[in-house]
Amino acid sequence: MFKRFFFFGLVNIAVIVTISIILNLLGVQYYITQYGINYSSLIIFCAVWGIVGSFISLAMSKFMAKKMMGVQIVDDSPQYAQLVNTVHRLSKAANLPKMPEVGIYQSGEINAFATGPSKSSSLVAVSTGLLDRMNDEEVEGVLAHEVAHIANGDMVTMALVQGVVNAFVMFFARIAAFALQNAMKSDDDESPVGGGLAHMFTVMAFEIVFGILGSMVVAFFSRIREYSADAGGARLAGKQSMIAALKRLESEYELNHFDRNQETSMAMMKISAKESGFRALFSSHPKLSDRIKQLEINF
Repeated sequence: MFKRFFFFGLVNIAVIVTISIILNLLGVQYYITQYGINYSSLIIFCAVWGIVGSFISLAMSKFMAKKMMGVQIVDDSPQYAQLVNTVHRLSKAANLPKMPEVGIYQSGEINAFATGPSKSSSLVAVSTGLLDRMNDEEVEGVLAHEVAHIANGDMVTMALVQGVVNAFVMFFARIAAFALQNAMKSDDDESPVGGGLAHMFTVMAFEIVFGILGSMVVAFFSRIREYSADAGGARLAGKQSMIAALKRLESEYELNHFDRNQETSMAMMKISAKESGFRALFSSHPKLSDRIKQLEINF
């Protein structure tokens, strides 16, 4: 747990330092002046913090995954030669410009994820639980899904979506905070609006509200990418392998073999609980039954 907090803090420090340098180079001044909001400065400020911050996190994603999840690279390990060969075969079929690194990490859950800043610098990692409890056909379906994420450029796409959403959240939160403070200001109060702790906490409150709405947008795009990765996995490994993998995940979930509150559970193959209605809008992954149905209908 301490290691995860340490590396999380490391990423945030890197983001803050890099963005501060960029803002200084661009000559961006504080967005609130004596005349009100300087919208040009605010737009640049929010775009840099939102989008650049997201892409810095993406650039460090492979390194962070290795450190936080304890991923051991097995590219040259005879013990995992079949795993590595399968990933390489699927990657060649997907026309990746460079083979992903292949890693394993210790976890009793059936879990797998793909990460990395580009198609030429990616990582496919699987849990020991996946290798222990899935047969070869099911493992190939999972790996095909992850390779499809890389081939589709999903990590970059989602980083861009998240970055744009972050920028809009920051932008509208600051406008709303300024407007609220201005409206609550008494006529005889000549102090400037937009400074001090009151403004900071008001901005934070609006960021939480707009952030919740923004997460629905990000989740929507994530669900679309999951369906696309399923389809890509079916093309690479075959429809039956992809469906077999999803059905195994569904059965494991029904048997309560996953920690449903653990954020890292299932990563890119993440199982979505049976949310419906409003709660389903915040799910990054469609229900497994819906994913299986889509494959059966479209392939």
